[in-house]
Amino acid sequence: MRALPHIVRKEFRQISRNRVMLPLLFLMPIVQLIILSYAADFEVKNVNMAIVDLDKTVTSQRLVSKFTSSGYFTQVGSFTNVKEAMLELEKENTDMILCIPKDLDADLNSLQPVKVQLLLNAVNNQKAGIASNYSMQVINAFNADRLKNMSLPQGVTPLSVDIRSEYWYNSELNYKTFMVPGILAILVTMLTAFLSSINIIREREMGTIEQLNVTPITKFEFILGKIIPFWIIGMLVMTFGLVIAYLLFDITTAGSLLTLYAFLAIYLIAVLGIGILISTVTETQQQAMFITWFFLVIFLLLSGLFTPVDSIPEWAKFINHFNPIKYFVEVMRMVMLKGSTFADISYHFLVMTGFAIFYIVSAMRSYSKTSG
Repeated sequence: MRALPHIVRKEFRQISRNRVMLPLLFLMPIVQLIILSYAADFEVKNVNMAIVDLDKTVTSQRLVSKFTSSGYFTQVGSFTNVKEAMLELEKENTDMILCIPKDLDADLNSLQPVKVQLLLNAVNNQKAGIASNYSMQVINAFNADRLKNMSLPQGVTPLSVDIRSEYWYNSELNYKTFMVPGILAILVTMLTAFLSSINIIREREMGTIEQLNVTPITKFEFILGKIIPFWIIGMLVMTFGLVIAYLLFDITTAGSLLTLYAFLAIYLIAVLGIGILISTVTETQQQAMFITWFFLVIFLLLSGLFTPVDSIPEWAKFINHFNPIKYFVEVMRMVMLKGSTFADISYHFLVMTGFAIFYIVSAMRSYSKTSG
C-alpha cells in the first residue's frame, strides 16, 4: 500500500493542472442545483381558462371569480357557446373550458343538483390532472361558501364534511423541500460517475497507462488510487450542496449528518466502481461517456425523483432493485426530511455495500483482463 499515496497525489495533480476542470467540479453542480430546484416544479400555475357562461348571473360571476382569485387560473376569454371555446382549445390558446349551465343560480337556490362542465386539454396529462384537481377544490369551496351564507328552510340542514389534513415532514407541501435532496443526489452521482468512467480511458489515450503498468503497483492500489480523489470530490460537492440547500432554500437535515455521510461514503464507492468498470471495458472517452449516460438516464428515470416508484410497472420495479440511485434518493429524503436513523436505512446500507463490493471487484477483475 506504499504506492497508494503517490497515485492519489498524481490524480489530484492531474485535476489541478486542468484549469477548466476545477471550476466545473464545484461550480457546475451548484449552478445545476439552483436552476433545477427552481425550474423542476410540478406545481401548475397560470392555467389558461376560457369561460362559457350560459347563466350570466351574479352567482355565475362569483364562481368565475373564485377560479381567477385562486392564483392557479387565468381567464383568457369568454364565449357564448362551447363550440367557439373548443376552437380556442384546439389552437392551444386555452388549457381549460369552464362551462356554466343556464340555470345555475335558480337550481342552487332551489337546492337542485347542478352540473358544471370542465373541458381540459389532456395532451399534457399531468397538467390536465392537476388542473382538474384544482378545479374540484375551487368548486367545493364555492359550494361550501354558498351553503354557509344562504338561509335554508326550517328543518333543512346542509350536509357538510369537516376535513382537516396534517402534512408531516413537509408541512407546507413545499415542492423544493421535496426535490432538492433528490436533485442533490443526482448531481453527485452524475459528477462522480462521468469523471471516473473516463479516467482510465484518458490514461490510455495519453499513453501513461503503460508507464503505470510497468510499476510495481498492485491492481488493488491502482483502482483504489483512482477512486479516492473522486470520492473526496464527491464528499466536498455534497457538502457544498447541503450548504446551498440551507442558505437558499432553508432546507436543513432533520436526521444525523453522520448517518447521511456514512451512506454517501458507501454509495460513492459503488458509483465510482461502476465508472471505473465502464472505463476498463471501453476503448475511447466517447464510448465511456455514452455508456455512462445510457445507464444514468435509466437509473434516473426509475429513481423516483420525478415520479413515484410505486406507479412504475412490475418489470421496472424488478430492475429498480439494481438501481443504486433509487436507494440514494430514498435515503436522502428519509434522513433530510424525516430524520431517519441508521437503523431505518440499514437495509439500504446493506444493499449499497453489496453494490460497492460487486462493482469494485468487477472493476479490478476487468482491469486485470484488459491491461494485464
